[in-house]
Amino acid sequence: MRDIRVATAQFENRDNDLEYNLGRIRELTRRAAEQHAEIVSFHESCIPAYTWLQPLDKHQLLDVAEPVPDGPSVNRMVEIAREFNIVLMAGLMERGRDDHVYNTYVTVGPDGFIAKYRKLHPFINAHLSAGSDYVVIDLLGCKIGFSICYDNNLPENVRVTALMGAEIVFMPHVTCCLPSVMPGRGTVSRETWENRHSDPVRLRQEFRGPKGRDWLMRWLPTRAWENGVYAVFSNPIGWDYDTVKPGLAMIIDPHGEVLIESHALEDDVVVGLLTSDKTENASGRRYLKARRPELYAKLVEPQESVTLPGWSMERK
Repeated sequence: MRDIRVATAQFENRDNDLEYNLGRIRELTRRAAEQHAEIVSFHESCIPAYTWLQPLDKHQLLDVAEPVPDGPSVNRMVEIAREFNIVLMAGLMERGRDDHVYNTYVTVGPDGFIAKYRKLHPFINAHLSAGSDYVVIDLLGCKIGFSICYDNNLPENVRVTALMGAEIVFMPHVTCCLPSVMPGRGTVSRETWENRHSDPVRLRQEFRGPKGRDWLMRWLPTRAWENGVYAVFSNPIGWDYDTVKPGLAMIIDPHGEVLIESHALEDDVVVGLLTSDKTENASGRRYLKARRPELYAKLVEPQESVTLPGWSMERK
C-alpha cells in the first residue's frame, strides 16, 4: 500500500429520513475533504438508518430497499463524491434479485460506483438475506476490504479478507450501549444523552466505559493486530430508534494501537494518515505466513449457522 489519508465519521441518524441522513453525510464529507482525506467512511445502513428496521415485514423492508448501483441513494452518493473529489463509503438496504434484501455497504468515487459488500451475518430483521462473498478491491494504490458489524465478531471473516490481500479493512457498525449479559454492559438512558451539554462528564463516562469503548477494546484492536491490517471503525452517535449509540469513530493501526479517534459527543469526522511501514512491519503479517492450513479441517466442517446478537439473549 501507499500512505493515504482516511476519514471515519459518526452522526446521529434519523429513522427512514434519507434526505436528512444524506445531508449529514454531505456535511461530514465536506469536513473530511477539508482535512485532505482521500476516503471517508460512514456507518452501517446510515442512509435509511438501521435499528428501526427490526419490526418491519417483508413488504415494508422492500419499500426501504434500493437497487445498487442504480438507485437514488447511490446516485446521490456519487454526486457528493464528485463535489468534494473524494471516495465515499456508506451503508443502505439493497434490493437484489427475486426480492432479496441485503445489508450492503457501497463505495463510490467522483467517477461513479466502485464496489459493494453485502453483510455476511445479518440479524436485525428475519427477512434480510446473507451475503456470500468477501470483497477486496484495489483503490487509490491500496488493497481495501470490508466487514460489517457482526461480521467482525468472527475472526475468520477478517482473516480471510486479509488473506485476500487487504491492507485496510473498513468496518461500519451500529453497536455498543446495548442490553447484554456481560458484566458492566448495558444501555445508556436517553436522558443522559439529552443532557450531554449540561453534564458531558456523565455521558462520556458511559460511552468510554464497558458499555462502549472498553468493550470495543476487547476485540477490535485484535482484529487489526492478528491480521496486520488497518481497521477503520464507524458507528452512529445519539438516539437510534430505541437505544443511545456512542459514536467512537476510530482507526486502529496494524499493531492494534488507536491511530485516531473521536472524543466528540456529537456528529464528527476524524482523519488519520495510514502509512505503509506499519503494514510491512506488523506482527500479523508474519502470522499469516506461519499458518498451517492442513490442521484446520475442523474450521470448515459444515454446521448450521445461527447469528445471535448478545442483546437478543438479554431480551428473552
